Amino acid sequence: MAVYREAKCKLCRREGGKLFLKGDKCYTEKCPFNKRPLPPGQHGAGRKKISEYGQQLREKQKTKRIYGVQEGQFRHYYELAERMKGVTGENMLSLLERRLDNVVFRMGIGASRTQARQLVNHAHLAVNGKTVTVPSYIVRAGDVITVKENRKNNKFFEQVKSMKVANMPKWLEFDPEKLEGKVLSLPTREDIDSQIAEHMIVELYSK
Repeated sequence: MAVYREAKCKLCRREGGKLFLKGDKCYTEKCPFNKRPLPPGQHGAGRKKISEYGQQLREKQKTKRIYGVQEGQFRHYYELAERMKGVTGENMLSLLERRLDNVVFRMGIGASRTQARQLVNHAHLAVNGKTVTVPSYIVRAGDVITVKENRKNNKFFEQVKSMKVANMPKWLEFDPEKLEGKVLSLPTREDIDSQIAEHMIVELYSK
């Protein structure tokens, strides 16, 4: 699988807004986007207005980068969402939100989705008592996500116990002391705070 190894802040600059890819740093004055909000490259400041297709493409790229998925995965989520009942764009965002790495991030166990993905890959977490090492695992309502018992004394998780999670989505709950969270319900569009125009992505794929 392709891995992006350049500065992540370049991705924010390319999309013209913060994607919050580096955790707490994105909320501070040290965030490079605050100093250089223009697109990367020597001609970034002089780029002209993009076409409707270009806007749709940028919206897709932005969403992929927020959730850290590759093109094939992203297309798969769109096709799944298209077959589901309801609005395709909202279904797609709901599937992305239900990825295990995103849920771990939303609960505050990981400071960023990248860190959350690493925690899942390294077998630190269990879903309904079973170890899951697949970041793209789709959670369901009622699922219980816990830090494995033999990892709870890890220094990293000791720090998590003392942290307070701001803006916890109402479809999730997390107990820092027990290092245990639960999926209360499936996320709706109102529960997703990311500034994404999902209808533009649907328009792009439906051409």
